[in-house]
Amino acid sequence: MTDTLKSADIQLIQRILPHRYPFLLVDKVVDIDGTTSAKGIKNVTMNEPHFQGHFPGTPIMPGVTIVEAMAQTSAVMIGVAMDLADKDLLVYFMGIDKCKFRRKVVPGDVLEMHIKTTRGKPGGKVWKFEGVATVDGEMAAECEFTAMMDLPA
Repeated sequence: MTDTLKSADIQLIQRILPHRYPFLLVDKVVDIDGTTSAKGIKNVTMNEPHFQGHFPGTPIMPGVTIVEAMAQTSAVMIGVAMDLADKDLLVYFMGIDKCKFRRKVVPGDVLEMHIKTTRGKPGGKVWKFEGVATVDGEMAAECEFTAMMDLPA
């Protein structure tokens, strides 16, 4: 672990990621240890559009959005570590493996995405990550995913 862990507030996140409402799914990223690991924070609120239909009367955050929140956390981690703010970074899923959902995520929860890099290096395009999403220390989801980082020429 490095001596000084970094973080990204919502302003920096928006300078790294192209995502915007309603698909920006991470509010801040903390404990960024270079390209090794990071923790993303998502405050889950009832006013998010997916809760209108998933499910009416019983709002549950869709599993695919939890996985997307983990992926966005990974992209911010790499963006901070490699100084990619304002560089038009695009990130594409290449694969999602070993994905399991363990508990419901509902409005009022604080979702934490714990990310570790398992493959990739600065300058490389293909990266692999392990992600675990928790609420109050309880596992909500886990998966491995591969992404391609793309910067315009």
